[in-house]
Amino acid sequence: MSSLDSIRLTRLANGMTVVTDRMPTVETASLGVWVDAGTRHETADINGISHLLEHMAFKGTERRSAQGIAEEIEAVGGHLNAYTSREHTAYYAKILKEDVGLAVDLLADILQHSALDADELAREQAVVAQEISQSIDTPDDIIFDHFQSTAYPDQAVGRPVLGTADLVRGMSRSTLSGYMRENYGAGRMILAAAGNLEHDALVELAGRQFVALPPDRPAVADKAVYVGGDYREARDLEQVHLVLGFDGLSYDDPDFYSASVLSTLLGGGMSSRLFQEVREKRGLVYSIYSFTTSYTDGGLFAIYAGTGEDEATEVIPVVCDEVMKVTRSVGADEVQRARAQLKSSLLMAMESTSARCEQLARHLQAHGRLIPVEEMVAEVEAVDVDKVVAVARRLFTGNPTFAAIGRTDKVEDFDSVKRRLG
Repeated sequence: MSSLDSIRLTRLANGMTVVTDRMPTVETASLGVWVDAGTRHETADINGISHLLEHMAFKGTERRSAQGIAEEIEAVGGHLNAYTSREHTAYYAKILKEDVGLAVDLLADILQHSALDADELAREQAVVAQEISQSIDTPDDIIFDHFQSTAYPDQAVGRPVLGTADLVRGMSRSTLSGYMRENYGAGRMILAAAGNLEHDALVELAGRQFVALPPDRPAVADKAVYVGGDYREARDLEQVHLVLGFDGLSYDDPDFYSASVLSTLLGGGMSSRLFQEVREKRGLVYSIYSFTTSYTDGGLFAIYAGTGEDEATEVIPVVCDEVMKVTRSVGADEVQRARAQLKSSLLMAMESTSARCEQLARHLQAHGRLIPVEEMVAEVEAVDVDKVVAVARRLFTGNPTFAAIGRTDKVEDFDSVKRRLG
């Protein structure tokens, strides 16, 4: 039996995709609308509008107040939320199985009939400005924005999801509604659901509810062009926050799974090389890990470390040494451990309605098809020692990206970092 056997997909007459994964043994359902619009689709003068619009969706519609939206979903014990990424915006709910209709009604209402009230907009602009200030005041958060903008300078994909306070405060109601008209067409939306629900019933609900969406306009986003470089910000902090990264891989790259195994092996857990060498053996950091970020046309491979001012001098040479080591050899046992970690995370996600719901949408957006979990597991299990070394050699070449915040005077200069990386 394939994991796709419980999944059905229908494309509505208006172009919206409805996809469901039936889980008849649970009492709940997760569903949401994933919109093909995010930071990459913003021009520089409206950077942050996708995120602000996500906030405004919950601030009232033509027939519901902001308080009314909150009270309706919580009156049935449900949960309604949203998030914005560089390529997508998602609006989602988790409810009991008998409340699917309410969730669809709420999602359809906030996505088609948002009031964008002037007073609510002013209040939410202030809230988002506070969120931006909080991010700036959190060095282990804002460091990733600086890393991103250094990897992709002067590009939409390199700009912060939140935007800047000045830009957010300057966005008018007409600017937000215009962005919605341009980017919130049915053909760029996926209604995904997983849990104890019926596909045909959801299709019928969606067909009735999503009738006021604007005409489709194709998504427009410039190609991501990795550049790399150096960013340093001197702050009087107790820790120095460091990110070292490289040009990465897109979702559909043949080496995608090999890179995932490499990241797990290098810095994905307590048994990883970086954790063992940098934290356990040398005591140089509290937190260190590696991660991959993929887009439709590129990505990043990066390592984060938070360390003390004195330790910062030693951390970068050790990290660079570990990076170079995996381009020469890795052990079969550590590859097997990394594969096991990835395989278990894939299979454990199958037990969650929220994870299965999001997986449906993300697969369709990233790959244009639904990928059975058996295929993903097989891809992971096919990664061997040679593939890990090969992808390490592929990734850890070219110009790196380096970002540091804190007392950076003892951190090696960028040219020295590049020399250590060959």
